[in-house]
Amino acid sequence: MKLNQTNQILERLKLLPTATIYSAVKHFGFDPCWMKGVHTYTPGQKLVGQAQTLRFVPPRADILKETKLKENSPEYQAMGSTGPGKLIVMDAMGKDWASIGGDVKLLHLKIKGAEGLVTDGAVRDLDTVKSYGFPIFASGRTGAVGEPDIHPFEAGGTIQCGGVVVRPGDFIIGDDDGVVVVYSEIVKETIEWAEKHESYEEFAKSLIESEKVAPGKYYPIDEKLLDSLRNQNNTQ
Repeated sequence: MKLNQTNQILERLKLLPTATIYSAVKHFGFDPCWMKGVHTYTPGQKLVGQAQTLRFVPPRADILKETKLKENSPEYQAMGSTGPGKLIVMDAMGKDWASIGGDVKLLHLKIKGAEGLVTDGAVRDLDTVKSYGFPIFASGRTGAVGEPDIHPFEAGGTIQCGGVVVRPGDFIIGDDDGVVVVYSEIVKETIEWAEKHESYEEFAKSLIESEKVAPGKYYPIDEKLLDSLRNQNNTQ
């Protein structure tokens, strides 16, 4: 996908609520797509970007020996691959008490200009990390380090986060309701369906309010009925 196409996709996704995007992805049969137990720690900040991934595993002696250290470690490889239009998704195996990083490590995301952080683990030094300016979605916050429970093992692979499969390049959208994953192969269709559905919902709400009727008259959305009513309104 060309850069200008990707930027256009990101801009259109920013205008759509996660609830509608979720319905769109589900419509195309790619459920589960909604991250369970992952919520915002930066209310009011919209998160939109393509995923770069990091997988944590439980610590084990041989794995600890095999893992590269310092600036070449998997966590810095993953964070280093972010930047404008890209964000990091970290698979902490749903351990919402285990820190995936704090103010020093996550400073790397600020330096790279990452669009945000998503994890089903916990964030340490959260108040300082929030000052870095990017959206933060996590399952918990903590003051303890994560090393007794999780170890950064692999950057750039297929992971899960909040019970949803995430691959590098997938589109991640988060708002105050939560986080949804749009698989890259269906992103264009997802946006078109979601934009159309938003239009139908707005029209349905206007009818419900003007007629002062129970929402069940027009909801769930019946596209044929609403199209017919729209055409009638346009000819009057």
